[in-house]
Amino acid sequence: FVPNSRADEDEIDVPTVKENIEEAIKLDGLSVSEMKELRSRAEKHEFQAEVNRMMKLIINSLYRNKEIFLRELISNGSDALDKIRLISLTDPAALSATEDLSIRIKADLENHVLQVTDTGIGMTKTDLINNLGTIARSGTSEFLAKLLDTSTTAEQQQDMIGQFGVGFYSAFLVADRVVVTTKHNDDDQYIWESDSSSFSIIKDPRGATLKRGTQVTLHLKEEAYEFLEPDTLKELVHKYSQFINFSIYLWESKTETVEEPEDEVTTEKGKEEDEDGKVEEEKKMKKVEKVTWDWQKVNNVKPIWMRKSSDVEPEEYEEFYKSITKDSEKPLAHVHFTAEGEVSFKSILYVPKRGPQDMFQNYGKVKENIKLYVRRVFITDDFNDMMPKYLAFIRGIVDSDDLPLNVSRETLQQHKLLKVIKKKLVRKVLDMLKKMDKGDYEEFWKEFSTNIKLGIMEDPTNRVRLAKLLRFHSSNDKEKQTSLAEYIERMKEKQDAIFYMAGTSREEVETSPFVERLLAKGYEVLYLIDPVDEYTIQAMPEFDSKRFQNVAKEGLKLEEGEKSKEIQEQLEKTFEPLTKWLKDKALKDQIEKAVVSQRLVKSPSALVASSYGWSGNMERIMKSQAYSKSHDPTQVYISFKKK
Repeated sequence: FVPNSRADEDEIDVPTVKENIEEAIKLDGLSVSEMKELRSRAEKHEFQAEVNRMMKLIINSLYRNKEIFLRELISNGSDALDKIRLISLTDPAALSATEDLSIRIKADLENHVLQVTDTGIGMTKTDLINNLGTIARSGTSEFLAKLLDTSTTAEQQQDMIGQFGVGFYSAFLVADRVVVTTKHNDDDQYIWESDSSSFSIIKDPRGATLKRGTQVTLHLKEEAYEFLEPDTLKELVHKYSQFINFSIYLWESKTETVEEPEDEVTTEKGKEEDEDGKVEEEKKMKKVEKVTWDWQKVNNVKPIWMRKSSDVEPEEYEEFYKSITKDSEKPLAHVHFTAEGEVSFKSILYVPKRGPQDMFQNYGKVKENIKLYVRRVFITDDFNDMMPKYLAFIRGIVDSDDLPLNVSRETLQQHKLLKVIKKKLVRKVLDMLKKMDKGDYEEFWKEFSTNIKLGIMEDPTNRVRLAKLLRFHSSNDKEKQTSLAEYIERMKEKQDAIFYMAGTSREEVETSPFVERLLAKGYEVLYLIDPVDEYTIQAMPEFDSKRFQNVAKEGLKLEEGEKSKEIQEQLEKTFEPLTKWLKDKALKDQIEKAVVSQRLVKSPSALVASSYGWSGNMERIMKSQAYSKSHDPTQVYISFKKK
C-alpha cells in the first residue's frame, strides 16, 4: 500500500538535474580544507582488537564475491524506504521533506568514488552510533562467536544481519574509505566516516542537503575501479536487485543528435521580406552530437510473483519468463503459488518448450535455472538441492521473506528448510505437468520423456506421481501413446498384469514371437522402444496394484478355459521326450528347462529369459554401452546364465 500522493512510483517527477556531471555529483560538497577542519572536530571512535579480527573475517572470508557489496547497500536502502513508507501510512507528514521514495546510484570515474543514496527513514546520531557502531559497541569475542555459531537461531541471525552494520561493512570489500551522510526527520544531518579501523561522527555543516535519507559514499580501491562503469553497475542491479519494491536510478550519459543554428552569417539570398517590408533572416541549422547526463531507471521488471495469480495476465507471465531465462520461445506451462508452513515462500515455475542441448551430457551438474530471492533480493542460482536432477530443465524463481541466511547472506544456514522448499517445488511441478493440456503434454513428452523416466529410478518418494505421467507406445494405437491408467481401463476382466515387450523399434516388437499369442487373443501390449524404458519398469514393480510382466521372460500366465488346459496337458505329454532331450542333452549347457509354450502361434520356438535374468533387449543394451567392460563380472555371469 502506498499513500495516494505517490500511489504510482513510476509517475514521480525525477528532480531536474544539471547537465554537468561534476556539479551533479557532490561527493562531500566541502573543500579539502573544510574536510580537514571537520575531521579535526569530529567524535572519534576506535575499534577494539576483537572487532578488527571480525572485520577481517567479514571482508576476507564471509563474502566470496566482492560484487555483492552493491546488493547489500541497495537492500539497506530498500529496508529504510520500507520503514518510512510504513510510518507515512499513519503519519503523512513523514514524507513532507520529500515524497520521492527511490534509490540512486552515481559513479565519479575521475575521483574513483561511488555513491548510493536512498530517501528512506535516515538515521539520527543515536542510530548512527547504535547501528553503524554495532560492531564497535559490542567489541567482544562473544559477538564474533555468535556470528560463527551454527546453533544461533534464524531469528537471532536475522536480527544481527538486519542491523545496518553487517551487510553495510561489505562496502569495505571494494572501498578503503566509506562516508555515510544521513538525515532523519527527528534530527540534524550527520556525517559518519570510517577506514575500517576507526570511525568518526560529526554534524554536517551543510545542513539538510539530503532532505531525508542516507547517502553512502565509497572511495574505491584500485582493484575495484570496474564498479565505476555504468554497464557493470546496471548488470549488478539486474542480477541482484531488479525486483526491489522501489525505483532504482543510475546516473548515466547518453549521446543525442540535435540541431543547432550555425554562426549567424547571412547572405543576400538568405534574406526575405515580409509583408511589412522587414527583412527576415533565414538561419541555417546544423546537426551536432551532444552528451547529456540524467537519471535512468534500471529496475523495470516488476516482481509479478508478489501479486495474486488471478491478477496476472498470460502475457505478463510470458514476458517475465523471457526476462529471467533469455528464451525467445513461450513456455509450455507455468505454476504460480504461495507456500506456507515451516517456511513461507512465493514461486513461479515454468516448463520451457525446449531443453538445453547438453541436458544429458551435463546431467547432474549445477544449472542456474532456479533463482533464489529473499525479500526480492537475489541471493543465488548456484544450487544443487533446489531441484532434483531429472527436473533440472524447470526454470523459475523462489522468493522467501523468512529464509534464514548466514552473515554474508550468501549461504543458507538451515539446509533443512531447503529440503522443505525442494519437496514443495517438486510436488507443484508434478501437479502442473499432470494438469497440462493434452496437446501441450504431448509436446512436453516428446522433449522431456527421458527426464520423467529417470525420475522413476531416482525419486522413490514421488514414484507413484511420476508413474501417472508416463506414456508408452501400445498395440492399441499405432499413432498415439498411452498412459498406464488408460491401459488398465482397457484390461481384460481377469487380467492381473500389465504386459510389455521391449525392443529397438515398434516394428521389431510387433513382429516378435513373444507377442503372437497375446495379440491373437486380444490382449494389449505396451511397446518399450526407448533404451531407458526397461530400466524404468524394473524400478517400478507395479502400478495401481497391477504388476508388470515382461512377455520375453518366464512367468507369463493367460486365463484359459478347462478345455484349453486339457489340450495343454496333452501337448506336454506328447512332447515330453523332446523337451527332456533338449534340456538334458542337446542344450543342457545353455538352458535351464524346455517347455511347451502357450505364448507362440506361428513361430516354432522362442528363447525365454528367466524371471531374474536379462531379457534379450537388456543384454543388447548392456553390451552396447560405450563404457561397458568385456570382462565385467556381472556381464559375464548374465551372458553365460542359462535361459
